[in-house]
Amino acid sequence: MAARQPFVYHGKLRKDRKTKLLVQRLRPGEIALVEHQDMDRLSADSLLRCGTRVVLNTRSFSSGLIPPEALQELLQHGVHLVENLGDDFFKRVREGERVTVCGGKVLINKQVVARGEVVTPEMYHQRRREALLAQGALVDSFIMNTLHYAYRERRLVTGDLPLPKLQIPVAGRDAVVVIRGKGYREDLKALRNYIRDKKPVLVGVDGGADALREFGFRPDLVIGDMDSVGDRALREARERVVHEYADGRGAPGRERLERLGLPYKLFSAPGTSEDIALLLLYELGAELIVAIGTHTSVVEFLEKGRRGMSSTFLVRLKVGDRLLDAKGVSRLYRARPPRSFIPMVVAAGLVPLLALITFSPQVQHLIRLVLYRFMLSP
Repeated sequence: MAARQPFVYHGKLRKDRKTKLLVQRLRPGEIALVEHQDMDRLSADSLLRCGTRVVLNTRSFSSGLIPPEALQELLQHGVHLVENLGDDFFKRVREGERVTVCGGKVLINKQVVARGEVVTPEMYHQRRREALLAQGALVDSFIMNTLHYAYRERRLVTGDLPLPKLQIPVAGRDAVVVIRGKGYREDLKALRNYIRDKKPVLVGVDGGADALREFGFRPDLVIGDMDSVGDRALREARERVVHEYADGRGAPGRERLERLGLPYKLFSAPGTSEDIALLLLYELGAELIVAIGTHTSVVEFLEKGRRGMSSTFLVRLKVGDRLLDAKGVSRLYRARPPRSFIPMVVAAGLVPLLALITFSPQVQHLIRLVLYRFMLSP
């Protein structure tokens, strides 16, 4: 039996330490180089949408601590994965440089410049088993961390946060908040008719603004640290709010908006950008807040590197029944035309034809000629 030939692929390389930024310029057939420990499902979906066949990682795609759903997704679509290539390789290779991937080796001008480990289905199954064994202790730690930080961030519920003053009218209106979470495209598609009919306030949390544009909607507000939203969405948005973190990180999105010459407002608050988006709409008097693509499960938070969900827990306590979480709504019901509707469609199509036959002398004359021809035929 012949030995299996190693995987070989030539292509242009694109690199970024943040996968969400890389996918904005990655093109079909190009090789992706990332620095992404424990890759999440959303990043994997984004890479697949870009049409890449090879993903290189300076770190490990999965540490075995959380279920490696992203690995399963990429492997099922035939993507070649090489991990643990090291930071030296990331610094050495240039953006746009043509490289050759041969198994776990990366070559430039036929010279091996890095060696990594090829991820196989067997490795995925092993890491999944490890994650299941570690799940109990991990969830226990997650809960304790959530409770600890909930007390520190209680000002989200009990204190008076300085709210930015928006020009967009919010009070008494519905609002739709789009976050780039698992399944957000499908759920946004399922709610298109609601958005067109109800005309709610449209809020994009960072890259969620690009999702709104993708479906033909103009975002009313973009809120977040502005690190994963396109320039066009920022320019088209009616207003922009930069999240100023209360943990000392400051307002990282401020510099970008100033560089683009776009006006903005600051919202200083603990928690994630999606949390403060919900909180802002609640405080401004939104009648109903529909959230798409939210992060709510332990796995989703761990994939994002968060070891707790204190702010999310607190905000949902405060927002209460004004929040409608539309996560997974696309899987709830898929409309099918009832069978009784088909005869109605056929009948509706026959009405214009019957009217034409009844009231058009030319058509009546043509029908008489056809009948006369059949009568004369032997």
